[in-house]
Amino acid sequence: MSRPTARVLTLLELLQSGGTRTVAELADRLGVEGRTVRRYVDQLIELDVPVESVRGRYGGYRLAPGYRLPPLMLSDDEALAVLLGLVAGRRAGLTTTERTASETASAKIRRVLPKHIARRLDTLLEALAFTDQPGEFDTPDAGVLLTIADAVRHRRPVSIRYTDRDGRRSERTLHAYGIVAHSGRWYVTGKDAQIGEDRTFRLDRIADARTLPGTFEALVGPGPAQRVLSAFATAEYQHEVTLRIHGTVEQIRAHLPASVASLEEHEPATGQDRATERWLRVELRAERLDWLPPVLASLDRPFVIERPDELRDLVTALADRLASYARQA
Repeated sequence: MSRPTARVLTLLELLQSGGTRTVAELADRLGVEGRTVRRYVDQLIELDVPVESVRGRYGGYRLAPGYRLPPLMLSDDEALAVLLGLVAGRRAGLTTTERTASETASAKIRRVLPKHIARRLDTLLEALAFTDQPGEFDTPDAGVLLTIADAVRHRRPVSIRYTDRDGRRSERTLHAYGIVAHSGRWYVTGKDAQIGEDRTFRLDRIADARTLPGTFEALVGPGPAQRVLSAFATAEYQHEVTLRIHGTVEQIRAHLPASVASLEEHEPATGQDRATERWLRVELRAERLDWLPPVLASLDRPFVIERPDELRDLVTALADRLASYARQA
């Protein structure tokens, strides 16, 4: 596609976004002069696109009301954004009551996509898992996302260039089990081939991904989403906390989700389920402890602090402050 033709199509997309666009604005977006913008507008009019000229101080160009969009044309990144938005919206309950609307929209988009793009997007959706915590998702690199999804599907090793939270850069070979969307971020979980242990990596910290020759064995045990949650709950932090809380699993999980804490029965009993109140052992790791006393207070359930003593002091201090506030006239 020649550059003038590409600019004419870009001009059409800008006008389709709605409102009146000034000549100066369009020239700046297209990287051309004002007279070139007018020439591009003339070309659209010759193609029966109803472009209207608006006079006055805030004049410019706009599309006539009711103009129907031309056939859908999406780049790889645009198609990826649309389909992932539909999937994430359906998972988070952000769709209309007519559930089939998002499904039929996805089907329509797939029908008009080039086959190679449609195949890569289907591969990604097969490799993708969601946790139960929604969020406004960041934007991962489309090339990295699709390359890793392809490696997951075909069980191929993938080489990644990664920057950790301390700014250290490394190149790793990963046997990727799956891609997980969790609390507004994208993660890939798999075995780090150099150290032979499972690791979880943030996709926005991966600068490059490249598929390598060979294959690896399929995942055995918990799925990718559960592995990511377990990695968060058992990550190394400054403080290790152990509590016993009397309540139901739902009551505790509402304040301490699986990505934060692990639960096990302190007093197991036959026939009890998640809705039965009983003593549960809660273990978690934290860099700081100051956020935990308000969480325990909001639980409003009996609890015992097994460790650390510092947390017990913080809870006592919070209780004293609340009592002093309550006594004030």
